[in-house]
Amino acid sequence: MMLRIKRVPTVVSNYQKEEAEEGACHAAGCGRNCLRSCCLPGAKLPLYAFNKVKKVGSENKEPPVDFLDSLLLGEWEDRMQRGLFRYDVTACETKVIPGKYGFIAQLNEGRHLKKRPTEFRVDKVLQPFDENKFNFTKVGQEEVLFQFEASDENEVHFVPNASVDVENSPSVVAINVSPIEYGHVLLIPRIFECLPQRIDSESFLLALCMAVEARNPYFRLGYNSLGAFATINHLHFQAYYLATPFPIERAPSKKIITTSVGVKISNILNYPVRGLVFEGGNTLEDLSNVVSDSCICLQENNIPYNVLIADCGKRIFLFPQCYAEKQALGEVSSEVLDTQVNPAVWEISGHMVLKRKKDYDEASEENAWRLLAEVSLSEERLEEVKELIFEAIYCNIEEKKAVTESTFEESANVPQSNEDVDAVSSHHAMVPV
Repeated sequence: MMLRIKRVPTVVSNYQKEEAEEGACHAAGCGRNCLRSCCLPGAKLPLYAFNKVKKVGSENKEPPVDFLDSLLLGEWEDRMQRGLFRYDVTACETKVIPGKYGFIAQLNEGRHLKKRPTEFRVDKVLQPFDENKFNFTKVGQEEVLFQFEASDENEVHFVPNASVDVENSPSVVAINVSPIEYGHVLLIPRIFECLPQRIDSESFLLALCMAVEARNPYFRLGYNSLGAFATINHLHFQAYYLATPFPIERAPSKKIITTSVGVKISNILNYPVRGLVFEGGNTLEDLSNVVSDSCICLQENNIPYNVLIADCGKRIFLFPQCYAEKQALGEVSSEVLDTQVNPAVWEISGHMVLKRKKDYDEASEENAWRLLAEVSLSEERLEEVKELIFEAIYCNIEEKKAVTESTFEESANVPQSNEDVDAVSSHHAMVPV
């Protein structure tokens, strides 16, 4: 059975609505200064090259430019002054809802106005990229803030006007013209490869590096899979700055296991949406690999999910969810449906973006809890999903370890000591509580 629901997609670029109405690609010389072959020759954009060789939570040398305040937020404010946003998000009413968790309510009517209804398929997490639909190569160059790439020299550097290397498909940071909050941007990995909305290990590590580079726990990144309210099938992460703890960051957790690479995985407790939290790891890449392997497992098993990267990349929350499926099957209460809130990563994390004044005025912890409870998998279903994830993590860690050991053995010029051999052979992938 194919599940479809009527969707009202968020407009993330000023050219998105125009592209949809025209229903066709522009010819060469489109005149919109876009990121396609008609406008790219000679294009230059700022480049921030980061050092991705770092320990989790380690201190890095002072960068040549302040990544968050001077570059990201500074360029974002420049675009606001130039009138590129569809509304002034800083004028939206926001309040902390009284209660134990401090859910945040925002009245953002701008995201609900002048939008084009469309059909959105919710029963397939993995769907092929469609060149004929809106994608991020069609945004204007003025909407791009900078290129974000790993440094070849393992040193941070900044180039104010760097050529756009189409052949190597740079990752870019662009504004979301329908922002949820101050500094709302999109991280688009390897933009010219036109990757569909699906996490891979390289792109997830890029997002984690961006969280580390920001050096501010109030700057978070989020990811929505297809079927979990991603609205564009072109790989991207969202991020913004909000100077208050998210409710999910206050939720208690209980450790389940620790992997052999030092990543602790815990159950989230006493929160309306059940999920997992990942912390630690011997290196940032270890943490990234365990989480991305978990996400890939969910994708391959057609399970929609949302991810929140918090605490400068030190904690990552993973939420398998079922709201769109329940909505399509008519299993969500009319009271919740009437709010027109599609609970994606920000809502699940506790930042409730409300579209009606009535819901904002009546916002309460009880109402937020009731809406988010509709998102959550049952306890029994989550246990089944966790088994899939843990098996995938175990297999991938063992596979990577086998490759490493094989490479080491082939290149070794001297025999290993008995102590070294024993250390390798006794290295288990999972360490239970």
